[in-house]
Amino acid sequence: MSRIAKMAAVAALSVPVLIGAAGTAQASTPSGCSSVTQIGSTAYLTVGGQTMASVKQYKGCGKNYAYLYVWEGYRSTHSSWNACTSIVTNGGHTLEDESCGNSGNPVEIWSFGASTLSQCTQALGWNGLGDWPDPGDATAKTDVRC
Repeated sequence: MSRIAKMAAVAALSVPVLIGAAGTAQASTPSGCSSVTQIGSTAYLTVGGQTMASVKQYKGCGKNYAYLYVWEGYRSTHSSWNACTSIVTNGGHTLEDESCGNSGNPVEIWSFGASTLSQCTQALGWNGLGDWPDPGDATAKTDVRC
């Protein structure tokens, strides 16, 4: 087999691998915890009629974590944005260990780990900055997990 034919065969075999991996986004893990499992549903944060981000809740290392991922479609059509995420308890009235993307245009944000495994929790994401969503901030919550 010629050298060119070998290269073509290798390239042809590689295409399915690249195509299969292209649409899959893999989340990192939170600081200080290398293994987490998603619990509950994924919520979608919509801003101005466009999906900005996915919001998920994870458990691992004895804690709950909220995770927010800003979609590529939103990033490609906006020059700047803010986002925060948190675990919420008490029927959605108490924030636990929230984290905001203060470095500008965050792509993914993990909340700090909340010691709330014995409580009913949700993950909350919003498109602002601060300790709590302002009245004009868009928000999204996952389902309640007990």
